[in-house]
Formats: sequence, structure tokens, C-alpha cells
Amino acid sequence: MGVISIAAAKKSLSALIKRAADGERIEIGAYGRSQVVMVAADDRRAGLRFGTLQSTLVVPDDFDAPLPEHILDEFGQGTT
Repeated sequence: MGVISIAAAKKSLSALIKRAADGERIEIGAYGRSQVVMVAADDRRAGLRFGTLQSTLVVPDDFDAPLPEHILDEFGQGTT
């Protein structure tokens, strides 16, 4: 099916949601040009890949070490 106009989508939103939930890709736009795509919520995460930054992020060994006194003082948490 082509691009559904915004006006038509307003009139049949419930039906479009059901179609998208059933796996159909719904394109909504104006003047025959797609502006948004409606897909099932589960499909949004399909491109998410865990571990893609694994080689670029480094967590230092002292990540969870207590903060220095001068920084705690800035927050009013120091012992002085």
C-alpha cells in the first residue's frame, strides 16, 4: 500500500495501529511522501545490539572508589 495521508490516518488510527501491531509497516505522510513510519513496538528494538561500544568504552579500575575530599566538599558532603 502506498503512503497514507495524514487526514486518512486520523480517521482510521485504530485500524492502522492494529495493522502495524500485526507486523505491517505503515507509512504516513503528505503529498505522497512518507514522513513517519508506524511499526509494531517490538520491531523498534530489532536494530539494538548490546556490546557495540565494548571496545571503545573503558571503565577504570577505581570507578567505584570514594571521591576525594575536595570534590565532596563542593557538594557539602566532606568531613571538614
